[in-house]
Amino acid sequence: MTEKNAQLAVIGGSGFYELEGLTDVEEARVETPFGDPSDAIVLGTLGEVRMAFLPRHGLGHRILPTEVPSRANIWALKQLGVERIIAVSAVGSLREDIAPLHIVVPDQLIDRTRARPNTFFGNGIVAHIGFDQPFCPELSALLAASARKDGATVHEGGTGIVIEGPAFSTKGESHLYRSWSADIIGMTALPEAKLAREAEVCYASLALVTDYDVWHDSAGPVSADMIIANLTKNVQTAKRVVAAAVGSLPRKRGCSCGSALESAIVTAPALVPDSVKRDLAPIIGRYMPAGAMA
Repeated sequence: MTEKNAQLAVIGGSGFYELEGLTDVEEARVETPFGDPSDAIVLGTLGEVRMAFLPRHGLGHRILPTEVPSRANIWALKQLGVERIIAVSAVGSLREDIAPLHIVVPDQLIDRTRARPNTFFGNGIVAHIGFDQPFCPELSALLAASARKDGATVHEGGTGIVIEGPAFSTKGESHLYRSWSADIIGMTALPEAKLAREAEVCYASLALVTDYDVWHDSAGPVSADMIIANLTKNVQTAKRVVAAAVGSLPRKRGCSCGSALESAIVTAPALVPDSVKRDLAPIIGRYMPAGAMA
């Protein structure tokens, strides 16, 4: 097993398949109780920070949003010692003032997915995390500040709606989401954010706006070609923003993400199967070591 020494991870979305500038690079292939992660995890050092990089859709973009093995990805990163995750993703805009090539650092989510495992719990153990703030406020503020310093047009805060995909929205759906006051739309922030919270890992999103979804009549229909073209322009900015954020990362976390399970697990340790305790050891180990009876 690769040494547990990564402090931060970047999960790269569409068009963001690698992170330049890493030294002391090695690959980790982590076996998990939830199958294989999306791809090999690249470990390296950026400045003074040991970090991990994982392409969400696999190298070559082989994995549908519904097929992303989010439980395996988050479990593997937690096993490697990761305490913070920066998630980079492509999104559509549901607001006139959020234009293509802008960046959004959202603070809320609406879940419209329906076919994805979205918890580590079950099979004999129950936990109910608080999720009123789905993104880490500390890490989100750092990302927004880094993006502003780079000269990007940044929208700090906002609600992202996560759809199942892989098809884009109908016009009726797009107008419905606007009526709900959603600001951006994507396909991957959930269940990642929820699983990261269960794993007590800080999670923040750097959302790269590629299009106006389909509500904006003057923009024409959304296409994969349109998204990739705008992503190509946005990804270099995103890489600079991530590097700047990593360089400004405080050593210790000042948020509550690291104690999300403190009062969330409601099943008595003696009732939890040992196999579940072993499988979830990176997640629940400090609260419920394998073999604990009370």
